[in-house]
Amino acid sequence: MNNRRVVRILLILFILPIFLGVGFSGGILVDHFLIGPTVASAQTQTQSNSLDLINQAYQIIQKNYVDHSALQTTQLEYGAISGMVDALGDTGHSRFMTPEMVKSENNFTQGSFEGIGAEVTQNSNGQTVIVAPFDGSPAKAAGVKPGDIIVKVDGTDVSGMSLSDVVSKVLGPAGSKVTLSLQDPSTGATRDVTITRAKITVKNVTWIMLPGTTIADIRLAGFSQGVTADLQKALQQAQAQGATGIILDLRNNPGGLLSEAVGVTSQFLGSGIALLVKDAQGQEQPIAIKPGGVALNIPMVVLINQGTASAAEIVSGALQDAHRATIVGETTFGTGTVLNAFPLSDGSQILLATEEWLTPNGRVIWHKGIAPDVSVALANTVSPFLPEGAQGTTAAQLHNSQDAQLLKAIDLLSQGAN
Repeated sequence: MNNRRVVRILLILFILPIFLGVGFSGGILVDHFLIGPTVASAQTQTQSNSLDLINQAYQIIQKNYVDHSALQTTQLEYGAISGMVDALGDTGHSRFMTPEMVKSENNFTQGSFEGIGAEVTQNSNGQTVIVAPFDGSPAKAAGVKPGDIIVKVDGTDVSGMSLSDVVSKVLGPAGSKVTLSLQDPSTGATRDVTITRAKITVKNVTWIMLPGTTIADIRLAGFSQGVTADLQKALQQAQAQGATGIILDLRNNPGGLLSEAVGVTSQFLGSGIALLVKDAQGQEQPIAIKPGGVALNIPMVVLINQGTASAAEIVSGALQDAHRATIVGETTFGTGTVLNAFPLSDGSQILLATEEWLTPNGRVIWHKGIAPDVSVALANTVSPFLPEGAQGTTAAQLHNSQDAQLLKAIDLLSQGAN
């Protein structure tokens, strides 16, 4: 799934950056471009000429476009800004966000948001594709599946629309409804799904002792604020109940906060680094593991798939580099940039990739992803076995679940894997 733009529509789908230094002012961005020893004046002149060109285009449109009702200044400004960011070619992450999208993203990182709860991307054909519905979301309850292509929103054909335009059509308050026409990529069949948007409280961590085993299956749904503390509690409870192995399920995990990625990784590694951050000048800065991990020696397997992204890839990559866990599943999404937020005066903002992150061993993940140690595919028709709602499941039901990735993890731990 390379060369894709991913957006979490938090009021309905969702943006999946790894935030670092959120709250930077727009002035810092301008200052960055103006810094330079002998070429500053030339750069300033070039920028001035570019602004003149933009203003010239704006005046031509305002004066000559036939449909005056379409000449909404804010929308034209947003379109121009979005176009500039899109022109950078950072198909993974850098983007312009309206005030509504900013509010939604802030809500998500706090652990709750309104919408349908699904992660989307746009492929090289310009199609908007579901990466994964979120755990406990209206989208998942309505049967939205990974890989589904959004063809229409409320009857409007969205083919060829930009991702931001599709997002704006899907956004809406809790209690309102949206109808998506979804195409199954394997059969070409199209179905309509009507979803009632809702307020969703993210359950960072859920877990269950798998029936018939002493293996704790721990599911991380995202990396919003507080996930590290929730994971610590789950790990301590599982070990107190006699767990001899851990399955860390990061499938369809869209990521979130960088600080939480470091915190989660630190629960399993006693020392070393969680990742490397490389700036625009190529300088690499190691981000150290934090002390106090509560599961440093227990054998573990990590489950990943194409919906594993961002902070979830940081955790997977660090544990793989340290040979701390066996990684099972499918190659991950391929997030690899750290985004800084640059607020604009009306509450909108530009999310700009200012740094790239690498695994502790220096592996590039951007557009490549984390490849599993043990490759196991899961059919699109099979739903992963998740702890939530699995209470009371028998050992026989577990082994008949068709979740080949989870069953492989159980097998590996039973054989003494890591």
